[in-house]
Amino acid sequence: MRHDELPRTDDVPRLPVRIGRAVRPVGMRVLRGWYDVHVHGADRVPRTGPVLLASNHMGILDGPMLIAVCPRYVHALVKREMFDGKAGAAFRAFGQISLERQQIDVRAVKQAIRVLRDGDVAAIYPEGTRGNGDFGHVRLGVAYLALVTGAPVVPVGTLGTRLAGQHVGAVPPRGSRVDVVFGDAIRSATDPVPWPRRRTDVATLAAELRTELAAHIRRAVEATGQSLPGEAPDAEVDAAERRGPEVGPEAEEPAS
Repeated sequence: MRHDELPRTDDVPRLPVRIGRAVRPVGMRVLRGWYDVHVHGADRVPRTGPVLLASNHMGILDGPMLIAVCPRYVHALVKREMFDGKAGAAFRAFGQISLERQQIDVRAVKQAIRVLRDGDVAAIYPEGTRGNGDFGHVRLGVAYLALVTGAPVVPVGTLGTRLAGQHVGAVPPRGSRVDVVFGDAIRSATDPVPWPRRRTDVATLAAELRTELAAHIRRAVEATGQSLPGEAPDAEVDAAERRGPEVGPEAEEPAS
């Protein structure tokens, strides 16, 4: 894919991977040593070419778990608040993408597009916040990235990363079972949709993707025997940092 097509990404540097690739096996061993980790359908992630992973989001463990167990290196969109202090330096060194959720973050979007145009893997959490993880609402970014790049969207259901009644920043106790379930690609790789991309088209695709993502979570719950944790006691604190149009029965505002 060409970086001089709109939106241009030839002015965005390629994200680093060297340190992340070296550290990832260590992180994988730590997580597998601490939790009872089960990975399902990893072979559904295309081995080459751009891939957009669309994962549900329940707890703080979701991102590290997905990055550790995915068969390919992952550049994830991570909320800006996680990039403070030493943790932020580590996120940047690992090639993760800082995302400002209260406005359209042009740089973050272009970085994600750059990753996909380079034929690599980007991960996005379409719900935009940690919650029940059922895709009751979906923000429009996942659809926009799919339209711009033509990348296939692979659904991911992460289950067991937060228990019922726990706060959004909590982690399950040692030995807990965690399941990461990859689904079949929702969109086969196609040619990107050229500029201009109408907002109505983005919203329509987002609604279609939400339906498929929600169905994937239901299948993952049935297949693993895991249950969703319900809303966290402090879910509204995290959700307050999220702004912008969404689609789905739980969407806070229309996508028009």
